[in-house]
Amino acid sequence: MIKRALRKIRNKLAFRTDISELKKRGLNFGKNFSYQGDCIIDPSHCWLIDIGDNVTLAPRVHILAHDASTKLALGYAKIGRVKIGNNVFIGANTTILPNVTIGNNVIIGANTLVSKNIESNKVVAGNPAKEICTYDSYIKKNKSMMKNAPIFGEEFTVRNKNITNNMKQKMKDALEDKIGYVR
Repeated sequence: MIKRALRKIRNKLAFRTDISELKKRGLNFGKNFSYQGDCIIDPSHCWLIDIGDNVTLAPRVHILAHDASTKLALGYAKIGRVKIGNNVFIGANTTILPNVTIGNNVIIGANTLVSKNIESNKVVAGNPAKEICTYDSYIKKNKSMMKNAPIFGEEFTVRNKNITNNMKQKMKDALEDKIGYVR
């Protein structure tokens, strides 16, 4: 109870809105929705945002359903729906603008500006977002890379409260000059 109250106070001070409050206001999201710290899901028009199943927002993702650039001149802000499909990963510091639909099985790289629709089964990155490859080819490439890469189990994450300094050093050493994978 106290943790919840403190979290609400922290969110207000940081101009963030708690996800349960956004849901009450009309934000729609599916199963296994995960969002990291400092994400902003448009609190003033969250009912215009639909997020599918198995969606992850990395830190500092912004999803906007309004654009106030016309407010001063016209007296009206622009608004548009945002639809995010299933099995979508959105990288850190990405901004999604109003009137955008993101299909299923999509990976969006860090620091991407999404101003147009993204078709299903795509990997995109950049400002503005550009297609890098298909989702299937990206997964196939990484599956192949895993054959010769260091692989670490969940015990090598902070989810495991017993991760040791030796385990951390083992990971650092194994990743000295290559990419690895962790569960």
